Amino acid sequence: MTNHSTFDLYSDLPPLPQYQTSLLPSLVPGIPDKLLTVIAPIGAYWTLSMFFHWIDTMNYFPQYRLHTPAEVSSRNKVSRWEVVRDVVVQQLIQTVVAWGLGMTEPDDLTGKEEYDVAVWARRLRIAQRAIPGMFAMAGFDAAGLAKNLAPSHPVLAGVLNGGHYSNLQTASADYGHLNSKPDFTAWELALAGALYWYLVPALQYGIAIIVVDTWQYFLHRAMHMNKWMYTTFHSRHHRLYVPYAYGALYNHPFEGFLLDTLGASIAYKLAGMNTRQGMWFFTASTFKTVDDHCGYALPWDPLQRLTSNNAGYHDVHHQSWGIKTNFSQPFFTFWDRLLGTVWTGGDVSARYEKARLAAQKKADQSNQKITITHSNVADSATQDLRPYQDDKKNATDLPSIPSFDQEPLPPKGKAELQAAGSRQQILDDKQDGGPQVLIQEAIEEKEARSLLRREGRRRTASSLSQTEGLKGLKDRVTGSMHGRAGVLIGMESNR
Repeated sequence: MTNHSTFDLYSDLPPLPQYQTSLLPSLVPGIPDKLLTVIAPIGAYWTLSMFFHWIDTMNYFPQYRLHTPAEVSSRNKVSRWEVVRDVVVQQLIQTVVAWGLGMTEPDDLTGKEEYDVAVWARRLRIAQRAIPGMFAMAGFDAAGLAKNLAPSHPVLAGVLNGGHYSNLQTASADYGHLNSKPDFTAWELALAGALYWYLVPALQYGIAIIVVDTWQYFLHRAMHMNKWMYTTFHSRHHRLYVPYAYGALYNHPFEGFLLDTLGASIAYKLAGMNTRQGMWFFTASTFKTVDDHCGYALPWDPLQRLTSNNAGYHDVHHQSWGIKTNFSQPFFTFWDRLLGTVWTGGDVSARYEKARLAAQKKADQSNQKITITHSNVADSATQDLRPYQDDKKNATDLPSIPSFDQEPLPPKGKAELQAAGSRQQILDDKQDGGPQVLIQEAIEEKEARSLLRREGRRRTASSLSQTEGLKGLKDRVTGSMHGRAGVLIGMESNR
């Protein structure tokens, strides 16, 4: 019985075409794809970084800055030269690993595409074998329906008949004899082509994104939750309390290898990508990582519009009050939201307000409510306190810091616990953290609030001035009209 069913399943299948493969030509002439896979992410890193550095030094788009240039100098604990040096070290490690990874991969070939599409078309044909049985389970006679539909809808009849298309044959010569063999329908080849060229690659990229997001989230979170791991490895990255673009890969070399290079390599392998797919994936990941550290909430930046995991979201993670939140990187935030580690205090810092107002002004036409951190302050009072339920109790050094040096003040609830745990982590870091970090951030916060008040008063004064100007103009026009009315009335009376 089993053999008969298997025979029915695979019988009457169209033959697969023959093929001959050759090496796939390089995407860039003269540069092998495997070498391009090594150098493209590095080129992408410095190209995008220098773009943001250029707009930074030229003071373009200051309204979208998350921090002032003065904060970069006063709050960061590492020089720009040290950042460049350590990034180059990580990229050397990345180059070695990428080259070794490329050596394990076969060369990409071309010439087999038609065959591979036909394989998918065969799978679709085999899947149709289950249709008569499914109809029978529902009480319908698929064979009878197929017989009635055959004259007017032969293709639909073939589908209902389990993929047996009696009128769809092609002639082929085998050893000098002319034979008739089944052929594929147009819809099978079209759908198979869509699966092969679009759906399967999209699925591969999706798998790679999920793997790298998962890998980075749990390792990143572990490096913050474990005091030894944080102070030994990860605290180096957080010397950049005010991140900027080319500091994205400023890490301890071991962390850079484990978190970024190894994670992306595992994602590439598990997704079953070829060399060229890997090149695009590694380059896109690099663009996203740089953009997340750029220090600008640009409303027209496509990378910041695609997901809520962007520069504003990640900037929270670099602040003293949010360092133990927003662990997700580099693509999506689903692990933060699923496991309760997303920052719940809203746009708590006054330093985000200028960028928020600028972005809100641009978005007002669509009635879209803008937040820089993608955080809802109402969540602080409603969300489950885990995993921060003990953070305030365990923040044993924090009470020694005056409340005026713990600004901005988070809202009550979960955000208060998140801020307490984050600030305690800063105090635990004796080398690159300590009370001075909290004091400096509080100073910057007060200055930002003062600046906002001054700008608010200027805007109010400007609005009042415009209103008074319009009122004066109205009074003058009205007076003039009254004068004319009097003259006209007088003239009328003189008549």
